[in-house]
Amino acid sequence: MICRLKQYFLDLKFRNKIIGTSLIIGLIPIVLLGFFSYSRVSSLLVEREETALRETLHREVMQLEHKLDSYLSAMNLVAWNENIRLALAKDYQSNYEMYLTYRDTIDPMFLAIRSFNQDITGITIYTDAHIYPHDNTLRALQEVQDEPWYQQACRTTAPFFCLSEDGASLNLICQMYYQYVPYTNIIRMSIDLRSAMMTADSLFENSYGFVLLDDSGKKIYQYTDLTENILPSSLNRKQFITEEKIMESSGWTALLYRPVSAVSAAAIHITYIALCMVLVCIVLIIFVSFWLSRVIVAPIERLSAGMEQVEQGNYDLAVFPSSTDEVGQLVASFQKMVHTLNNLVNEVLLAQIRQQKYKIELLQSQINPHFLYNSLSLINSKAIVSGQSEISQMARLLSTFYRTMLNRGQPLTTISSELENTRSYIAIQQMMHSHSFDVVYDIDETVLTSPIPNLLLQPLAENAILHGLDHRELPGRAILSISCYQEEDGIVFKIMDNGCGMSDEECLQILTKDSGGYGVKNVHQRIQLYYGNKYGLVFHSTKGMGTYVILRIGRKLQA
Repeated sequence: MICRLKQYFLDLKFRNKIIGTSLIIGLIPIVLLGFFSYSRVSSLLVEREETALRETLHREVMQLEHKLDSYLSAMNLVAWNENIRLALAKDYQSNYEMYLTYRDTIDPMFLAIRSFNQDITGITIYTDAHIYPHDNTLRALQEVQDEPWYQQACRTTAPFFCLSEDGASLNLICQMYYQYVPYTNIIRMSIDLRSAMMTADSLFENSYGFVLLDDSGKKIYQYTDLTENILPSSLNRKQFITEEKIMESSGWTALLYRPVSAVSAAAIHITYIALCMVLVCIVLIIFVSFWLSRVIVAPIERLSAGMEQVEQGNYDLAVFPSSTDEVGQLVASFQKMVHTLNNLVNEVLLAQIRQQKYKIELLQSQINPHFLYNSLSLINSKAIVSGQSEISQMARLLSTFYRTMLNRGQPLTTISSELENTRSYIAIQQMMHSHSFDVVYDIDETVLTSPIPNLLLQPLAENAILHGLDHRELPGRAILSISCYQEEDGIVFKIMDNGCGMSDEECLQILTKDSGGYGVKNVHQRIQLYYGNKYGLVFHSTKGMGTYVILRIGRKLQA
């Protein structure tokens, strides 16, 4: 690893070496100092916040215990009130006598308790005594026999708290137990939970949560102004600062928590200062580095750029030295060498141009398409007169083949013309092979007018016949299939044969071999030249089973 880094550094340009080295030397101490400062300040803020949470939670628990004590005191006033006990145990002679008891004994006491404690929303006594129900003050015991707290209320005489089913109120339950009294009387005091926990909703201005759990771990109340309602069991101690305290009177657990991110947000300004210092240092280092590069590296870069131009074939350039030091002398020598090379290249190019001119003129004199077409036409006529249909067909196919192949000297044709050329070539091969193989065409007619480079399909058909079908060893009829269809981003040709096939290595090497004329490699290169590197040929083959080639072109030619 160290060797790779060393080599990477050595391969960098001088300018990048100077800038990179300066940045590393200058930034490391600044980054370390900023990181240390931020970490230390964040730790101090977290410690201060832990102390604040501890004190705040202590005050809140004291307030809650005071409220719970007031609720218990109010419950004791009812549970141990002799007048209420006598009112429930009395045998009434009339409904009017029972009404007087409600008016003069029960209702005034309950009204007084609720007026002194606004959190209490209702007091109800459930009894099986022979007394008529009275609003929500006095109800039959059988109405609450299915409540989850009923069995516990029958087993104990001590008051206990429980949460209502809707979670909106806190119930204080107590049994009025008197010895030698045959009746069961249970008191339920309803307390507005939101009102009772009002102080917990304003412990901090923002970003905190408060949870109150009973002695069994069941949630009684929760308040949070965070975006997510986080359960106490899922609190991450690394992400949250937490404090908890157990209430002595009830055994409840109060939990207070705040996100560490909210606490450490006060340290952000330190980060901003550190970033500003880093930016200032970066600007200074870059300025100094560029100044050094202009003095040291710029002449070398101009010399390197000149060498790249010469490598690309541009010999007509001028690189003048800006000094007489070692670098200046090197630049002057390079300029002399370029001048000499330019003279030599010009002489060689002139000789090559003359040679190519002679070759072109020779080819033009050798190729006379009109003479070829007239000769094939004469052969066709003679064959028709002589009744030689195969000779006539061969002459017509050759005429079509060379006409479409030459394409009047144009590099582009249409898919329709390319298919016509390929059909003629295949028909000639069928006659030469005594019709030993069949041909199947599946062409999407919507693409026939699309432009295409000349001679793309014929070399593939030739390759399939000569190197595939001619070496077929399996029994049965040899088949050559050519299909064409559209895709979203182009047009696809598929040439299939059931010949001898190729191995996987041969498929990988077929496009890397040198091929002359209009060979397979030539077809692949021309496709990428016209359409881009994502198009071209893909070979798939199974040894002894056959081969299929995917030819994919774009819808538009590259400019």
